Amino acid sequence: MNAAAPPSPYARIGGEPVVRALANRFYDLIEQDPSYAGLRAIHAADLGPVRHGLTRFLSGWLGGPRDWFERGPCIMSLHRAFPITPALADQWATAMACAIAGDDMLDPRIGDAMAEALGHMARGMINFGLQTGDSAAA
Repeated sequence: MNAAAPPSPYARIGGEPVVRALANRFYDLIEQDPSYAGLRAIHAADLGPVRHGLTRFLSGWLGGPRDWFERGPCIMSLHRAFPITPALADQWATAMACAIAGDDMLDPRIGDAMAEALGHMARGMINFGLQTGDSAAA
Protein backbone atom coordinates (compact mmCIF):
# COMPACT_ATOMS: atom_id res chain seq x y z
CA MET A 1 0.00 0.00 0.00
CA ASN A 2 1.62 3.21 -1.18
CA ALA A 3 0.43 6.41 0.39
CA ALA A 4 0.53 9.51 -1.75
CA ALA A 5 3.13 12.06 -0.75
CA PRO A 6 1.68 15.00 1.13
CA PRO A 7 1.41 18.20 -0.88
CA SER A 8 4.46 20.45 -0.78
CA PRO A 9 4.32 23.72 1.11
CA TYR A 10 4.37 25.39 -2.32
CA ALA A 11 1.13 23.61 -3.26
CA ARG A 12 -0.39 24.12 0.20
CA ILE A 13 0.05 27.89 0.13
CA GLY A 14 -1.30 28.33 -3.40
CA GLY A 15 1.73 28.11 -5.68
CA GLU A 16 3.23 30.76 -7.92
CA PRO A 17 0.71 33.59 -7.38
CA VAL A 18 1.11 33.46 -3.60
CA VAL A 19 4.90 33.19 -3.77
CA ARG A 20 5.10 36.09 -6.25
CA ALA A 21 2.88 38.22 -4.00
CA LEU A 22 5.13 37.38 -1.04
CA ALA A 23 8.28 38.41 -2.94
CA ASN A 24 6.59 41.63 -4.05
CA ARG A 25 5.45 42.46 -0.49
CA PHE A 26 9.01 41.86 0.69
CA TYR A 27 10.57 44.19 -1.88
CA ASP A 28 7.79 46.76 -1.43
CA LEU A 29 8.77 46.93 2.25
CA ILE A 30 12.44 47.27 1.31
CA GLU A 31 11.62 50.13 -1.05
CA GLN A 32 9.10 51.99 1.10
CA ASP A 33 10.02 51.52 4.76
CA PRO A 34 13.01 53.57 5.96
CA SER A 35 13.71 50.86 8.55
CA TYR A 36 15.19 48.84 5.68
CA ALA A 37 17.31 51.62 4.13
CA GLY A 38 20.56 49.73 4.72
CA LEU A 39 19.18 46.66 3.01
CA ARG A 40 17.80 48.70 0.13
CA ALA A 41 21.19 50.36 -0.34
CA ILE A 42 22.94 47.10 -1.25
CA HIS A 43 20.45 46.37 -4.04
CA ALA A 44 20.49 47.68 -7.61
CA ALA A 45 18.20 50.56 -8.50
CA ASP A 46 15.90 48.24 -10.48
CA LEU A 47 14.43 45.64 -8.13
CA GLY A 48 12.57 43.85 -10.95
CA PRO A 49 15.20 41.14 -11.48
CA VAL A 50 15.60 40.42 -7.77
CA ARG A 51 11.83 40.29 -7.29
CA HIS A 52 11.73 37.63 -10.00
CA GLY A 53 14.75 35.84 -8.56
CA LEU A 54 13.28 35.72 -5.06
CA THR A 55 10.02 34.37 -6.48
CA ARG A 56 11.89 31.60 -8.30
CA PHE A 57 14.08 30.83 -5.28
CA LEU A 58 11.13 30.64 -2.88
CA SER A 59 9.14 28.54 -5.36
CA GLY A 60 11.84 25.88 -5.49
CA TRP A 61 12.64 26.14 -1.79
CA LEU A 62 8.98 25.48 -0.97
CA GLY A 63 8.81 22.42 -3.22
CA GLY A 64 7.63 23.98 -6.47
CA PRO A 65 9.51 24.32 -9.76
CA ARG A 66 13.26 24.08 -9.13
CA ASP A 67 14.50 26.07 -12.13
CA TRP A 68 16.26 28.60 -9.88
CA PHE A 69 18.28 25.82 -8.23
CA GLU A 70 19.23 24.24 -11.55
CA ARG A 71 20.72 27.41 -13.00
CA GLY A 72 24.00 27.55 -11.11
CA PRO A 73 25.47 28.98 -7.92
CA CYS A 74 23.81 28.49 -4.56
CA ILE A 75 22.15 31.33 -2.66
CA MET A 76 25.10 31.63 -0.27
CA SER A 77 27.63 31.97 -3.10
CA LEU A 78 25.55 34.62 -4.83
CA HIS A 79 25.54 36.78 -1.71
CA ARG A 80 29.18 36.33 -0.74
CA ALA A 81 30.27 39.56 -2.47
CA PHE A 82 27.80 41.68 -0.48
CA PRO A 83 28.75 43.04 2.95
CA ILE A 84 26.12 41.20 4.94
CA THR A 85 26.39 42.38 8.51
CA PRO A 86 24.30 41.12 11.43
CA ALA A 87 22.16 44.28 11.13
CA LEU A 88 21.47 43.69 7.42
CA ALA A 89 20.66 40.02 8.04
CA ASP A 90 18.22 41.07 10.75
CA GLN A 91 16.64 43.65 8.41
CA TRP A 92 16.18 40.96 5.76
CA ALA A 93 14.72 38.46 8.25
CA THR A 94 12.36 41.07 9.73
CA ALA A 95 11.18 42.28 6.32
CA MET A 96 10.55 38.70 5.22
CA ALA A 97 8.64 37.90 8.43
CA CYS A 98 6.51 41.02 7.85
CA ALA A 99 5.91 40.08 4.21
CA ILE A 100 4.83 36.59 5.26
CA ALA A 101 2.58 37.98 8.01
CA GLY A 102 1.01 40.25 5.39
CA ASP A 103 -0.79 37.30 3.79
CA ASP A 104 -3.96 36.78 5.82
CA MET A 105 -4.80 33.60 3.88
CA LEU A 106 -1.49 31.84 4.63
CA ASP A 107 -1.69 29.00 7.15
CA PRO A 108 0.03 30.53 10.21
CA ARG A 109 1.93 27.28 10.89
CA ILE A 110 3.47 27.36 7.42
CA GLY A 111 4.10 31.11 7.64
CA ASP A 112 5.81 30.82 11.02
CA ALA A 113 7.96 27.91 9.82
CA MET A 114 8.92 29.85 6.68
CA ALA A 115 9.83 32.99 8.63
CA GLU A 116 11.93 31.01 11.09
CA ALA A 117 13.80 29.03 8.41
CA LEU A 118 14.38 32.06 6.18
CA GLY A 119 15.56 34.09 9.17
CA HIS A 120 18.13 31.39 9.95
CA MET A 121 19.22 31.43 6.31
CA ALA A 122 19.62 35.22 6.33
CA ARG A 123 21.72 35.12 9.47
CA GLY A 124 23.79 32.31 7.98
CA MET A 125 24.85 34.71 5.22
CA ILE A 126 26.58 37.14 7.57
CA ASN A 127 29.98 37.59 5.96
CA PHE A 128 31.00 41.25 6.17
CA GLY A 129 31.66 41.24 2.41
CA LEU A 130 34.10 38.36 2.17
CA GLN A 131 35.03 37.49 -1.40
CA THR A 132 35.37 33.94 -2.68
CA GLY A 133 39.08 33.12 -2.72
CA ASP A 134 40.05 35.75 -0.12
CA SER A 135 42.81 34.64 2.20
CA ALA A 136 43.65 35.97 5.63
CA ALA A 137 47.33 36.77 5.22
CA ALA A 138 50.10 35.75 2.90
